[in-house]
Parts: sequence; structure tokens; C-alpha cells
Amino acid sequence: MLMASPQTLVLCLLVLAVTEGWGQEAAIPGCHLHPFNVTVRSDRQGTCQGSHMARACVGHCESSAFPSRYSVLVASGYRHNITSVSQCCTISGLKKVKVQLQCVGSQREELEIFTAHACQCDMCRLSRY
Repeated sequence: MLMASPQTLVLCLLVLAVTEGWGQEAAIPGCHLHPFNVTVRSDRQGTCQGSHMARACVGHCESSAFPSRYSVLVASGYRHNITSVSQCCTISGLKKVKVQLQCVGSQREELEIFTAHACQCDMCRLSRY
């Protein structure tokens, strides 16, 4: 009978703990909607506040790096010797949602925020929004 080393058992437990914390979305390849709770305040003092279950895009997409073609090497003066191709998990659709804010006393306010409506693997950008 084969016995696993203590290091192997610890590694397995760590992998299970990490993937369990993100839910099933992170364990499935691709880019998926992931719910999270957000607290919204009307101002810095928190005069009015409320919470809402918003959604983000979480996951991973394809990436690769390979030696550049000869034509790329020549065109770049032999400086571009590695070509990288990658995609990032991004929000492809936004949706406005209304959040009810509870203010001091019994006063209420309503505020609109954006939440992710759809996700996809797309070209990586420094900032989209």
C-alpha cells in the first residue's frame, strides 16, 4: 500500500482550501460571474448606506509565449524575439442596479451602481472603465 508523504498531504489540503474559498467558479476553466457583497455609502461620513450583492468577473483565460517568427525579428531589428499572446477575464456587459440606502432616522435614499452582467476572455488592457 502506498503512503503519501506529509508534504503531499499538506499541499493537497492547501489546494482544497484555496479552491473552496473561491467557490466553484474558480475551479472551472474560463471567465465567470462571481457574486460579492458591496456596501454603498452616500458620502464619506456614511450618512446613508446600504448593501447589495454585486457581481464581478473571476477566472482565467488562455495565454502563451513563443519564439517570434523570422519576419518579426527582422522588422524589430532583432529586439522582439519573444511573442506573447494573452487574454484576460473582463466584464463584457454592465447592468445598472438600484441600491436602497438607509439614512439617519427613517429616511431612505436610492442610488444606482453598476454590476457585471456578462464576462468573457478578451484582450488584456491596462484599464477599461
